[in-house]
Amino acid sequence: MSAPLWPAPTATGPVAATVPLPGSKSVTNRALLLAALADGPGVVRQALRSRDADLMVSALRALGATLVPTRESAAGVDWEVTPGPIRGGASIDAGLAGTVMRFVPPMAALADGPVFFDGDPHARKRPMGPILDALRSLGARIDNDALPFTITGPLAGGEVTLDASGSSQFVSGLLLTAARFEKGITIRHVGPPVPSQPHIEMTIEMLRAAGVTVDDSERDLWRVEPGPIAARDLTVEPDLSNAAPFLAAALVTGGTVTIPGWPVHTTQAGDALRGLLTTMGATVGRPPGGTTTDLVVSGTGEITGIDADLHEVGELTPAIAALAALATTPSRIRGVSHLRGHETDRLAALATEINRLGGDAEETEDGLLIRPRPLHAGTFHSYDDHRMATAGAVIGLAVPGVEVENIATTAKTLPEFVQMWTAMLDTP
Repeated sequence: MSAPLWPAPTATGPVAATVPLPGSKSVTNRALLLAALADGPGVVRQALRSRDADLMVSALRALGATLVPTRESAAGVDWEVTPGPIRGGASIDAGLAGTVMRFVPPMAALADGPVFFDGDPHARKRPMGPILDALRSLGARIDNDALPFTITGPLAGGEVTLDASGSSQFVSGLLLTAARFEKGITIRHVGPPVPSQPHIEMTIEMLRAAGVTVDDSERDLWRVEPGPIAARDLTVEPDLSNAAPFLAAALVTGGTVTIPGWPVHTTQAGDALRGLLTTMGATVGRPPGGTTTDLVVSGTGEITGIDADLHEVGELTPAIAALAALATTPSRIRGVSHLRGHETDRLAALATEINRLGGDAEETEDGLLIRPRPLHAGTFHSYDDHRMATAGAVIGLAVPGVEVENIATTAKTLPEFVQMWTAMLDTP
């Protein structure tokens, strides 16, 4: 049975909207896991409520932590987290969440018995070998090289070498639990550059805030000392990567979109949108007389193509590619070959769907070439990938008759996407 089609709204004029964003998925899932490993109870405030976050909550509960929601609002949910003995015999559903399938296995290797992992059908195709091999070299027993697998500890820690060029999550997954290993951990990356370095920086910053000693002074080498992870209260930042389609709407429509609460300092990859959108023709800044954490993006209705290396911020590629498909000059997106191993092969999917609508997109070895060409109505397939779905919505702003297949997949990180999108366009 095919997924339903969502008629993407076409803008009738410049948007003029303020779009509050829910919490960051990346921060939420790191914070929840660290809270479950901490030396006492803590609170994660304004956490994202989405499929990926719900899968993390379920995984941590299965391993013995107690997570109780104490307040829920449009800003997110507050979780009281009480760590417990890490127990085996659990079954973990990773869904399609990289943060679950790659962050939780090291914690599971501390359990008192075997832990089974599985996920959505496409999750079984996502790369897992580097982190599973790393855990094996540290003493874990694992019966497969991808989902589904069973992992059995105990794990004492030590030194490990891996190729993390396929995903920064291989490094972050080991780092997050490392302090709980008896010997800590030393991770050495050998191979092409690790993508999405801001996500590793986020992991390290959060570990240090919890009192963990991390030495990252040498390139491609991380040392974590064994010791407690301090219990604490943490408020989750807004998800800046989820701002991408809404800020793109300002460029497409020649309007203005304001995102409240944009952090002055952040390790989130989405902060790169400020520079990328400026290059594509936007005016980006803070409002006069407004709060210092509001970000305002305005467009002229004309989009300039871009030549950009998105290796460090690959998750922004679908939104940038959607803008490039509507630009007046060619674009080249580089450094994102690792996107072939995400929720879907995002490079193939973007090229296919842009071309399906009459565009001119070509895969390269490490990215995309997108040349100007008028687009027409048609179906934009999401491939069960939340960022593909939002890319289709961006194109639909300028191209009447675009229908996005399975818009509900946006629930992975942004459950209220359709309502937020509609409200942005309806704002007077």
